[in-house]
This record gives sequence, C-alpha cells and structure tokens, in this order.
Amino acid sequence: MRIEIRHLRALITVAECLHFRRAAERLNVAQPALSRTIAQLEEAVGETLFQRNNRHVQLTEPGRVMLEESRQILGHLDDAVLKTQRAGRGEIGRLAIGYTDFAITGRLPALLDDFRHWRADIDFDLHFGSTAQQLQDLQDKRLDFGFITGPNLTPGLVSRPIQRDFFIAAVSETHPLAQRDSIRLEELAHEPFIVGNMQMWRHFRRKLDEICARAGFQPNVAQETFNSETIFGFVACNFGVTVHLECASNYVRKGVKILPLSNVSDSLVTEVAWRDGSLSPVQRSFLDRLESMLPNPQDL
Repeated sequence: MRIEIRHLRALITVAECLHFRRAAERLNVAQPALSRTIAQLEEAVGETLFQRNNRHVQLTEPGRVMLEESRQILGHLDDAVLKTQRAGRGEIGRLAIGYTDFAITGRLPALLDDFRHWRADIDFDLHFGSTAQQLQDLQDKRLDFGFITGPNLTPGLVSRPIQRDFFIAAVSETHPLAQRDSIRLEELAHEPFIVGNMQMWRHFRRKLDEICARAGFQPNVAQETFNSETIFGFVACNFGVTVHLECASNYVRKGVKILPLSNVSDSLVTEVAWRDGSLSPVQRSFLDRLESMLPNPQDL
C-alpha cells in the first residue's frame, strides 16, 4: 500500500494526543476512520506503531522512529510549498546577468547591492562580456539581463537606460597636460592612445573615432587592451593617453589624471536589455526593483 501524507498526519496527531478520540476531533474525522488510517500505515510499514487498549495509547519503539521521520517529511513538504510560493512571487531564484566595463564602473554595483539586500535569496551568475556578445547571449537565453552600451537596436530585445556618461581624457600624472583643469580633444591628436580592442569595445571605438574625426584627427592607437584596468595601468606608466567615459572616475587608479574635454558634449548610454515577452517571476522582480531605483529615462 502506498503511504500518503494523511497517514503521516494521522500518526503525528495520535502521537501528540495519545488518545484516538481526541486525535480524531483535532483532525475532524470519525474515530473509526482514524483507526483504519493508522492500521493501514502499520500494515504498510510492517510494524506496530502504537500499543493500545481501552485506557492507554503508547508509541512503540518503531512508532517513535516513524514519528520522527514523519515530522521531518512534513517539514520538508512545508518548506517545499513555501519555497514554491516564494518562487512564484519572485522572491527566490537565480539570474544570469551580463555587464560591460562601463556598467561595472558605473551604477551596476549599487543596483546589484540594493537588490541583494531586498531579495537575499536570489543568486546572481555574473558574466563580463562585450555588448555584441551579451546581445547574442540574450537572444540565445544564456542571459536574463545584459548591461550593455546602447543604443540597443536588436529585434526581440527591449531595453531602458541606466546611466549616461560624457567623454573624458585620462593622462599620466607626469604628463604635461596633467596640470590642466580641462583640455580640448584635438590636443591629443599626436599622442599615442591606449584603448580597448575592437572586438570587445566595438560600440565605444566607433563613437571614439567619430568624435576624434570631428576634431580633425584619427586616434594614433599604440596599444589595445581588454579592460579599463589595463588601459589605466598603461596610462599611469605614461605609455600613452586615453579617452574614456566619466564613470571611470569611480575606478581610476593612482597615477592617472582625469581631464574633462571642454569641446566634446557627446555621451554614451549604458542600458539594461532583456528579451521581449513574458518574464519569469524572478525576472519581473529584478526589473521592477530597477525601475524603482532608476530615474526616469528622460532625466538621464
């Protein structure tokens, strides 16, 4: 015979009451029905669980073992129901999130930290990647959200801006321009540039080439790297200069001087992107929290 949850609940109640009539009243069943349920359970396990007569009901040693295990089973069941309900409310789960250099040096750490405090039982799988790679991973459902360099024009993906950054220059603290409060972009025309490589930084490099062309030159690329840390490391060593985004001020290492560009008003927007269509509860929870944390897009 298959053991069912009702058998375990009957065992626990009788063990707590040590009285079949009172246990039946608590369970809101007839006493003969309760006796049959206990008899079915004893038959299923092949052991006597209660010693009983007209005056006394007492657990046997097998009964005490079955009682302990039954309580654990029902406890696990209650936990499973609670976790299922919490998952349905988007309170537990896992999110795969991609990010760029600009996102991780900008608002993303504060957004993730806020969400972790709000939903401590949702875990993150974080993946550094270029904008192009993240867009592909979103389409292939390897990511839930991607923090990318906008604008996102990919069919099937929607996005909203999370930060806007203006362009800045960065030079070594020993560079002659480091004594200035700001510079014009064309003052870097003959400097060696340290930049992110085209594969990982394609969106940024296209914009960099555009603003340099308007200033009358193409950047003299002396070194390509994969991330901001290496860029600023080379700049600190005076191997060259760079043009970056103002979010770099949250990160820039010792030995580097940030200089505003007085004649460049262009900016780049970092966006959070996700697949268009229905969202899972945990995805909806994340997006709703972002919306509550971020300013209106027109205010960025």
